[in-house]
Amino acid sequence: MRVGVALVVAWWRASALLAPAPSVRPATLRRVETSPFETERVVSPEDTFPLTLDNVEMILDELRPYLMSDGGNVRVAGIEGPVVKLELEGACGTCPSSTMTMKMGLERRLKEAIPEISDVVQALPDVPDVTDDAVDEVLEGVRPFLSVAGGSIDLVSLSGVGGAAPTVVLKLAGKSASLHSVKQEISQRIHRHFMAAGLQVDWD
Repeated sequence: MRVGVALVVAWWRASALLAPAPSVRPATLRRVETSPFETERVVSPEDTFPLTLDNVEMILDELRPYLMSDGGNVRVAGIEGPVVKLELEGACGTCPSSTMTMKMGLERRLKEAIPEISDVVQALPDVPDVTDDAVDEVLEGVRPFLSVAGGSIDLVSLSGVGGAAPTVVLKLAGKSASLHSVKQEISQRIHRHFMAAGLQVDWD
């Protein structure tokens, strides 16, 4: 009995030694595309460039795919000394987060690649000033639709005009007051009309 067990153990050990080693597939490296708006990028001295329009455009070309994927774009409005003026276009121009896009994304990457740049500012197209009358003009365009459902909308207050975050406070009454889609549509109309950086629309 012991001999039989010994033979089985000997056979098992021999088969383990003679069996081919399990094949191991070599690890493959995948290139991961990361957004420059989300991660820090380490730039070596070889990656820096002098401040010229062509070099600014070259760096912006790196970032444009991320802007275009959200329906936006950016163009160089001008260069005055070490200050670069950019204009956000499309959805980026009317986005409430346009200031963050400018500072955390575009400005950071441009300064990394072109150290001569001291500041990157947002140039706004010719748009109406944010005033009580101008806001009310936008609201006049939606009031007929709200009145059909017995609703109304009024401007409660306007503050911070000329600052970093002008704020429009509106009051929506009637059956539509609880509908998020109605409030979103009105907010988008105001942002598209004024295209003011940092403009906020709040509800009373």
